[in-house]
Amino acid sequence: MLANHQSYLDPLLVATPVTRLCCFAARESLFKSPWFGWLLGSFNVIGIRRGEANLDAIKIFTEKLKSGFGMLLFPEGTRTLDGKIAEFKPGFGIIARRANVPVIPVIIDGAFECWPKKHKLFRPGKAYVVYGQPIPPEQIKALGDRQFAKELTNTLRKMQNELRIKTGKKPYDYEEIE
Repeated sequence: MLANHQSYLDPLLVATPVTRLCCFAARESLFKSPWFGWLLGSFNVIGIRRGEANLDAIKIFTEKLKSGFGMLLFPEGTRTLDGKIAEFKPGFGIIARRANVPVIPVIIDGAFECWPKKHKLFRPGKAYVVYGQPIPPEQIKALGDRQFAKELTNTLRKMQNELRIKTGKKPYDYEEIE
């Protein structure tokens, strides 16, 4: 599953309804505290280094997928500052290709209003999660990493705006949507 990233609530919101075990990615700096690092590891969270190729993490994720785990990644690389979806960073396609698995696009909306990046505590509100149609491995293989990232970014932006309209919110203005 690949989702936009609105708040700290996102892994819980996306993975709770999923019936199989999932693994997650989190920035490696979150593992610096031994206690918190242990806690993250106990929830199948794998540390990744930002801004560089993570061959070890790619190998671990590929092995997890091949052994039947689900996986949740947030290809924006960080939480949003305004609720909008940033351009996805390429690279996650290599994991899907190596594991030969489909990718499920997932949209989260409303979690940003509940727990914005700059706030220490969350506040009550409504958050929505919508799971899109799986993208087959053959389609992922036919696209390069950058093209797949661009198409997935646009897909999630369209899904988000459809959800916002359905829930009575104003859609975001994304100029890149075709």
